[in-house]
Amino acid sequence: MNELSGVRLAVLGLGASGVAAARLALDKGGEVYVSDLRTEPEVAARGAELGARGARVDLGEHDVDWIAGADTVVVSPGIPPAAPVLRALADRGVRWISEPEFAVRFFSGPLVAVTGTNGKTTTTLLVGRFLEAAGLRAAVGGNVGGGLAPPACELALLGEEPDWYVLEMSSFQLAGIDRFRPDIGVVTNLAPDHLDRYASLEAYRADKARLFDNADDRSVWVLPEGDHEVESLAADAPGRRFYFGGSGEDESHSYVEDEVLHLRTNGAERGLIREEEFPLLGRHNVDNALAAALVASLAGAEDTAIAAGLRAATSLPHRLEQVAQGHGVIWVNDSKATNVASTRSALESLDRPVVLLIGGKDKGEDFSRVVPADAQMRALLAFGAAGPRIADEIEGAVFIDGPLKGVVERAVQVAHEGDVVLLSPACSSFDMFTDYEERGRAFAVLARTHA
Repeated sequence: MNELSGVRLAVLGLGASGVAAARLALDKGGEVYVSDLRTEPEVAARGAELGARGARVDLGEHDVDWIAGADTVVVSPGIPPAAPVLRALADRGVRWISEPEFAVRFFSGPLVAVTGTNGKTTTTLLVGRFLEAAGLRAAVGGNVGGGLAPPACELALLGEEPDWYVLEMSSFQLAGIDRFRPDIGVVTNLAPDHLDRYASLEAYRADKARLFDNADDRSVWVLPEGDHEVESLAADAPGRRFYFGGSGEDESHSYVEDEVLHLRTNGAERGLIREEEFPLLGRHNVDNALAAALVASLAGAEDTAIAAGLRAATSLPHRLEQVAQGHGVIWVNDSKATNVASTRSALESLDRPVVLLIGGKDKGEDFSRVVPADAQMRALLAFGAAGPRIADEIEGAVFIDGPLKGVVERAVQVAHEGDVVLLSPACSSFDMFTDYEERGRAFAVLARTHA
């Protein structure tokens, strides 16, 4: 297949998505240039692999002239809009696209796209599992990361055509779309995030709203019931709308009533499973499940398959993941909670007193909103670069200077039998760790040592 024969493509960034985009372009016969400012051994190894396949590779620099002359420029989400190479391209009037935008040009089946501030990964993976439980082939990927699913471009190279593609989409990836149009688009929720990268909350919302850019009358949207922020995001986009959450008394199409998860589509209302049968911790995960169940139903999955998938759901790493228990204390790793809304949601989901570990690289959010009024807080231990500001903004918070080990040791001292020690940082990890996964693994090791 040589659909890109004679086409010049530049790929900026040699992370997972950049490598996947370059591989797809090479497989399709394109003339490929890849570049990355990093020169570490692992980056060099990826570059060497692509070079052996025929790509031109630059490490430590970007050849702006070559990139500006390319037919297509694919930019990895880790490169911020203010990066010098992107400013140089913008000055020349060069446009670029994101890796999923490039990938979907080679997709051969219908697409589910999931975005939102929190719950994207859980919802995306649940959709895939529900479809597979129904005997449908689901190709799941996108922004999922963490080894849980591949970048979008890897799905474009699958030998067997799936019944559905299911992609998680970040705001950074949506910023670079052009033709991207999901058959079923999902917004889990909307809250402030990434204010360390965006100039304003409005700019962040504008990128999320791009999900609706290419909507038409065939589009189907799955949105949270009663969420005015998301409704304003969708604005007057064409297509049919379905809602999750809420109750059976409103217009929701998937909801909890009398402690039973329900679907209401095609004029029929039916129960799926009792809420107590759903194994994931947290009220917000019930909302994720309701969204995923509704999507799967709209995509053709039968109720019995969705119910089986709900019962078989397993916790994802670093997302309200119980990692240890001892002396009557439960230790929960929620390292993926990298913004205030996610941590607040975790606190709302727990019905025990909580020792909260919060901190990391400051993303510019208002920490005073993190603790719900009715939360049972045993202690709040702040750490990392954002720790001093957290201690200033949240009454009763204590800043623990030093590594995570010392924070966990203080948690051991203050936790009582029946408590939850919760790592839910509300911050990115880059002050102390390479990513949220490394932070979560470190916490889990410490928790098992002290449980």
